[in-house]
Amino acid sequence: MNEPAPHVDGRPVASGTDLPLEASLALDGDGARIAHARHLAVDFLAKIRDHAGVCVATTAVEVVQLIVSELVTNTGKYAPGPALLHLRVTGALLTVELWDSSPVVPVAKAADPSRIGQHGLEIVAALAQAVRVEQTALGKRISADIALDTAA
Repeated sequence: MNEPAPHVDGRPVASGTDLPLEASLALDGDGARIAHARHLAVDFLAKIRDHAGVCVATTAVEVVQLIVSELVTNTGKYAPGPALLHLRVTGALLTVELWDSSPVVPVAKAADPSRIGQHGLEIVAALAQAVRVEQTALGKRISADIALDTAA
């Protein structure tokens, strides 16, 4: 009896594949959006580890959860409309992308331990291998790359 091929987001994947593996979540103004985004990230990382053979370190899961939380929190505070979280794995690298409808491009502020709040982008930049912020026709997209096989 043949076992069915593993799938991520409804698509078959081969163990050890180099093909991109992806998951997305549309986010509305619901107060549970941060929890939904974190659960998507954790579930997605478990699936690619268990079914696609991608090495995912425990510390990477924790870093991804924090980055997702910071990005989604900022979107909830500063963007007037819907948002889209997109996760994509290529090899041992996860790209977390968050699109929102605000055209205002955030800028990381200088470190200031006495400042209360507004540390989200600083945290993301400190944990990710790379962070990109770009304006789009309908808002902006923030992308962060995280190595899955090693600690940040």
